[in-house]
Amino acid sequence: MSTAKTKSHDRRPPPLQGIRVIDLTQVYNGPYATYMMARNGAEVIKIEPPGGEHLRKRAGGSALPFAMLNGNKRSMVLDLKTPEAVAAVLKLVESADVLVENFTPGVMGRLGMGWEVLRARNPRLIYACSSGYGIDGPYRDYPAMDLSVQAMSGIMSNTGFADGPPVKAGNTACDFIAGTHVYAGVMTALFERERSGLGQMVEIAMLEAAYFTLTSNLGALFREGGEGREIGRTGNRHGGMSICPYNVYPAADGFIAILCSNDKHFAALMKALELPELGDNPHYALNKNRVAHMDAIDAVIGARTAQLSKEELFARIMTAKVPSAPVRTLTEVVNDRHLHARGALRWLEHPEHGRLVIAETPLRLHGNERPAYLPSVPLGQDTQAILDGLAQR
Repeated sequence: MSTAKTKSHDRRPPPLQGIRVIDLTQVYNGPYATYMMARNGAEVIKIEPPGGEHLRKRAGGSALPFAMLNGNKRSMVLDLKTPEAVAAVLKLVESADVLVENFTPGVMGRLGMGWEVLRARNPRLIYACSSGYGIDGPYRDYPAMDLSVQAMSGIMSNTGFADGPPVKAGNTACDFIAGTHVYAGVMTALFERERSGLGQMVEIAMLEAAYFTLTSNLGALFREGGEGREIGRTGNRHGGMSICPYNVYPAADGFIAILCSNDKHFAALMKALELPELGDNPHYALNKNRVAHMDAIDAVIGARTAQLSKEELFARIMTAKVPSAPVRTLTEVVNDRHLHARGALRWLEHPEHGRLVIAETPLRLHGNERPAYLPSVPLGQDTQAILDGLAQR
């Protein structure tokens, strides 16, 4: 079927239309998962304590993160330390499909809203919980944030250069990796509910979700023949030190990332950079030989790239169809023409925070309509309307 014919078909409603989600999450992990649910049509009721959740209250630069992760959600304020608030949540649970929380393990039970209580209220409920280390095990009660999970998971010890200290990833990696898994877990449980008619608990530990990001680094520990070793920090080189070239190289006006995932890429790159001393050497035609001479090859490539601008380098290397990208600033990224052309980023005038760049969910379902984007709302805007709805049930 042609693309034109596909586009002419009537679009289906948002895939999660009619799904009600109770959102007890805060900061990044859970709110990202529930944001994806909201942007796919779910009714997401975000419940915050008096004064708002941590991200709403965080000083300096929190306006954009909160707005990014809480569009298309209703806002309700409840003090969960009071019996009245707990009763309201339990009443909401009766009509909900999903409840998501990322409290420390045990908090929901102490509040009187543990899984057994919620399941008794609504056997079809999907209850998703996310924490640093999980609801059992020796680390269960350790407090966890993105930084501590980066340290515990091995991400930090493998980030940075060999002659320097461990460095955290520059982004909030573990929170968003876990949030993505929360969304996947909830969707899987909703699919299973169509077969069984029953809800279930979905549990995501940040430490376990982060582990898979270290696949390349772990490869060095389990090389064939049992001769693996822990490589540690490799700077901008491949985590398993098994691909060459694979690095960030200097340009005349900045830096550019280049990698050759196969031998054809290497031959094409050498032609694009006009480096016959490497490209015409038959010994370097195979990656395993290049890996053994990584320092020398990187030195030659770096000396050449330093002579050209990022723009010229990128144009040459793209013509050769070799994976590459200029190292860009955040300002360059938020103004990226590709992301704006696809609607992944958009400028808007936020009613509370002024002009902001808002990110759309990366999930694109081409057969379904996406609900209109609604900015995050003031704290507690929908509290009374939701309580009134409960009173009518």
